Amino acid sequence: MNGRDLVRSVKAVGMVGTAQGLRTVRSSWRRWRADATGLAPRRAERARVPGPVTEVEPGPGGGVVRFARSELRVRVTTGGAVFWGWDGAEPEPSYALACGSPEPDPRAVLEPDKEGGWRVVSERATLVVSRQGAVELRTPGGVMLRRDLPPRWWEPVEGGTARWVQRSQVPADARFFGLGGRSGGPRLRNGTYRLWNTDPGGSFGPGDDPLYITMPVQMVVADAGAHLVFHDNTWEGEVLVREGEEGAGSGHDRVGSCEVRMGGGPLRCWVMAGTPARVLHTWASLTGPPALPPSWALGHHHARWGFGSEEEVRRIVAGYREHGLPLDAMHLDIDHYEAHQVFTVDKERFPQLPRLADELRKDGIRLVSIVDPAVKAEPGVGTYDRGVAADAFVRDAAGRLVRGVVWPGEAVYPDFTDPRARKWWGRLYEERPFLFSRSGWAGMQRYGGTWSGDVSTGWPGLRASLSLVLGLGLCGVPYSGPDVGGFDGSPSPELYLRWFQLGAYLPLFRTHAAITAGRREPWEFGEEVLGHARVALVERRRLLPYFVTLAHLARLTGAPYARPLWWGCPEDRALRDCEDAFLLGDSLLVAPVLESGARVRALRLPPGRWYDTATGKAYEGPGQVLVDAPLSRVPVLARAGTVLPVRGRDGGLELEVWAPAEGRVGGGLVIADTGDGWGKAEIERFTTRWSGRRVVVERDSGEGGGATERPVRVRGLVG
Repeated sequence: MNGRDLVRSVKAVGMVGTAQGLRTVRSSWRRWRADATGLAPRRAERARVPGPVTEVEPGPGGGVVRFARSELRVRVTTGGAVFWGWDGAEPEPSYALACGSPEPDPRAVLEPDKEGGWRVVSERATLVVSRQGAVELRTPGGVMLRRDLPPRWWEPVEGGTARWVQRSQVPADARFFGLGGRSGGPRLRNGTYRLWNTDPGGSFGPGDDPLYITMPVQMVVADAGAHLVFHDNTWEGEVLVREGEEGAGSGHDRVGSCEVRMGGGPLRCWVMAGTPARVLHTWASLTGPPALPPSWALGHHHARWGFGSEEEVRRIVAGYREHGLPLDAMHLDIDHYEAHQVFTVDKERFPQLPRLADELRKDGIRLVSIVDPAVKAEPGVGTYDRGVAADAFVRDAAGRLVRGVVWPGEAVYPDFTDPRARKWWGRLYEERPFLFSRSGWAGMQRYGGTWSGDVSTGWPGLRASLSLVLGLGLCGVPYSGPDVGGFDGSPSPELYLRWFQLGAYLPLFRTHAAITAGRREPWEFGEEVLGHARVALVERRRLLPYFVTLAHLARLTGAPYARPLWWGCPEDRALRDCEDAFLLGDSLLVAPVLESGARVRALRLPPGRWYDTATGKAYEGPGQVLVDAPLSRVPVLARAGTVLPVRGRDGGLELEVWAPAEGRVGGGLVIADTGDGWGKAEIERFTTRWSGRRVVVERDSGEGGGATERPVRVRGLVG
């Protein structure tokens, strides 16, 4: 047990009471013993590096470069992704890849390079392998994006799995992003980031690391371009990041550096280069397109750990109705289980759960139930007995069931790496079109989304909420959101409102907290907050067609709903350092208020004209501006020329068009809701332009423009 695990166990003692807490400490100790038994102890080791090139074997899309003490397999695929693996590592098997490895690109050929090295030239990048085993990724124009130095292994003298380290260099101006959900991001500052999904043992804030979702996935953005690198290895590891520094005057640049250390497993990685949009499109093609949430899941959700009864759920739903607040889903936490056992219901507190679900459904509200994948380890418990019979639970190296402490007490875990276990578990409940999980790994987006977990209540927790959403989006997980208001404490009315206003523009908009932290219903914070929260909810409902469009685009292209400000212009260094605002698709820029008492805030704009959607005032970017941020709203700006699908007063779809700048054109996409989400989506493309003193909106059918049949409202007109 390392120090961090011990601290988390001790925190759990105070959090859930002595008995449960002591069981948690004992579980952590037992896990350490299982690891000690299953993993060979580290004894004498010998270091190894590749050595000089000895032989080259060209093959489809690349080939194999053999060195004195290792070999490197290089492959450029038809989708533009580049793979390389050391010591015979192949792309498969892999938990991350959706449909196996893509086909090699027959146009890419391994050919000699200068100074005894070799290279593969492709449409999007050039890969150069030095005679000592360094691997350099370059733009088609020859500019370096990344240079991996020759790796180093430490192999047990008596045999066994080797640990390894891969050191890399990036341009001095580069910035690092990603590595899953990081509370201090989305930009990764200098430091060490652990790769091991971990419950923080209570609420978390900026600086707490690691959290529930860690991935060896980095997005690196520099003047020369962007690239994503994925080290396909599920072992525990860590990543050391250090940003570079450009020399002043005649000084020399200090390149940025990254060091990946793994305790074992294959040394293999995928790299894809280009614009951020192209990079994530390639990533989605490799690991699977994001799941498409049903349209109701893009509305407002309400949850609580500790509703207590069906009557309380009905009371809250009635409160939303009474106060004129839109509501789309209610979430039940583990407290509706019987003794916290999965696939059970407490019949005393929830005697007619199916009827409750039907009642809510008639009111347009879905009931979402948590599924906790931990089964009480007790003979006589139906799920446990059936799981043992199916041999569906995780076992250690000695073949013993791995036990831990979760809410039901001593528990075992389904082995989801085993297809038989997945099939058995899937039969225990109907598969649903809506799924989101607190933990996951690379490729999880093809199954569903995630939420922040137990973010701490406070202004730092509010800032961490935005960091998590943006960071996960850059790792290919577009659907996520925080616990609005924080999980554990009692937010002030102002903090709650600012969090609520941020949540209204994030993919997953959900209020949630522990019952011990107080209520999170908007009317509990006073009339002023209630009125402003109602405005935010109504606006979210009005923007639902836009969120539906963004969800379809995420599935089609891999682009996140919430994007960093530098998304469309990664060469803008000032935007690369902005972390307190974001783009919602291509059309909107959202500037949340993240500090107490702020009623005006500074905002750095991407290039182009932007309109304040509340006042209509126009701003010109790039540059920094001051915008009003009264308590009633957060600043939201629309890009000039954009076509925004919104919900009209009659409930139908309308087009909100923001006038393009003089002499410029604009446009946008509309992808309407297909009902259950499984139908083929129809993409409507629109263009905007000036014709004399009028703004003309036309539907682009691919065969020339034509008038649109949808209602249109033009905004941003002056005079």
